[in-house]
Amino acid sequence: MWDQMLLGIQTAFTLQNMLFAALGCFIGTIIGMLPGLGPMSVVAIMIPVSIQIGDPSTTLILLAGVYYGAIFGGSTSSILINAPGEAAVVATSFDGYPMTRKGQAGKALTIAAISSFAGGTIGAILLMGFAPALASFAILFWSAEYFALMLVGLSAVAAFAGKGKVLKALMMTLLGLMLATVGESSLFNAPRFTLGLLDLQSGIHFVTLAMGLFAVPEAFFLALDVLRGKKGGSKEAREISNLRINVKEAKTIAPVIGRQSIQGFLIGVMPGAGATIASFLGYAVERNLAKPEERKEFGEGSIKGLAAPETANNAASTGSFVPLLTLGIPGSGTTAILLGALIALNLQPGPLLLQDRPEVFWSVIFSMYFGNVILLILNLPLVPYIAKILAVPRTYLIPFVLFFAMAGAYIGQNNATELLLLLGFGVFAILMRFADYPLPPMLIGFVLGQLFEDNFGRAIRNANGIQFIWERPMTLILIVSAAVFIIYPLLRDWMANKRK
Repeated sequence: MWDQMLLGIQTAFTLQNMLFAALGCFIGTIIGMLPGLGPMSVVAIMIPVSIQIGDPSTTLILLAGVYYGAIFGGSTSSILINAPGEAAVVATSFDGYPMTRKGQAGKALTIAAISSFAGGTIGAILLMGFAPALASFAILFWSAEYFALMLVGLSAVAAFAGKGKVLKALMMTLLGLMLATVGESSLFNAPRFTLGLLDLQSGIHFVTLAMGLFAVPEAFFLALDVLRGKKGGSKEAREISNLRINVKEAKTIAPVIGRQSIQGFLIGVMPGAGATIASFLGYAVERNLAKPEERKEFGEGSIKGLAAPETANNAASTGSFVPLLTLGIPGSGTTAILLGALIALNLQPGPLLLQDRPEVFWSVIFSMYFGNVILLILNLPLVPYIAKILAVPRTYLIPFVLFFAMAGAYIGQNNATELLLLLGFGVFAILMRFADYPLPPMLIGFVLGQLFEDNFGRAIRNANGIQFIWERPMTLILIVSAAVFIIYPLLRDWMANKRK
């Protein structure tokens, strides 16, 4: 294990990988500040560019930097103009923006930066301990267990659904599974569901689907904002000063950072939970733990209320890499896109990744330490200058998003049909957002669909039937767990409707 970790350190701290980690953090920080562009859209836009690098370690280090950089930088627009750039930083605005209105914008940005740095760093330390422990089960996993594990990942989409939307999430997952069957598979040489189109024989390209589901709708809704008169730009992006906090304030937020780093990481580890849930839960927990006189300050500019969600969401974004790297299960919508990037790089996500490609596994983890230092540098002395990006009108963002979406879809296959598919998926995603259907479950179903089908086919072939389900105890436990994940939310919603 120590030899593998040393290999990961050597890979992560090459000049090339350090530069790409810094670049990813910089891109993520800037775009995370922009209202309307969350990490899912940013990572989806960056995938076709990053895959061209060729080296899997460098590609994943860049994408990981973009991911936690967007979470890190998303606090700036929440604090300065009460316009969260991403759902995970909504709770940051509860106390961050009131501090800005009190003339404490600099102090709020400093607390957010320190909290984010601490949450991300502690999360990376915990990641080193949790990841190898889960990966040690690799020897127990055969095709049957992989099939059951994919089933657990697919069933966990209920966590992406709001209250009363579990069936919608399951429907979108099934649609993703259906799209994954288009084209040839490793089990069947004949093309399936291609409608006679040769361009679909190799299947639907992941980048095209990701861009269509996330980037195109973002451009559409930015255009709607422009039509409504919200052209962007911010008068609050003025000169920011007084970035210091005193010793008393540091002592006040220290225990909050410690608690929320651990809690946020554990929430991030759970498949489907993600940074958004961690941030809201962190805010709620610290409000309940606060003394009565401190509780009155929450929502009015409490430094505890600002530190809690910022720590929790960054720790959770780091923790979400545990199920992604060790089990091949996405811990959030963004890691679902990263899972597709792993597959596009011909890497098998799951327990064997640590054994087969330890340099990739450990380099991503160790790059997080360097990335968090870069983010601290960006978000302390450079924040007063980077905050000027908030003055960029939305009219400039729309062609930027559409250009990268179209270029990414076309470059992936060098095929104009991909542009038509991109448009089709984009229109579909816009309609689904109006209908309040969650989109990440569809992408998860698509990404896990081929792995699900391939492992199921191999398990049946090895056991000459479906008896592997009850003959292998771990497979049976995982399948029962998947059933619980599906049935419990449905039962909970049914009981709530009955009481109502």
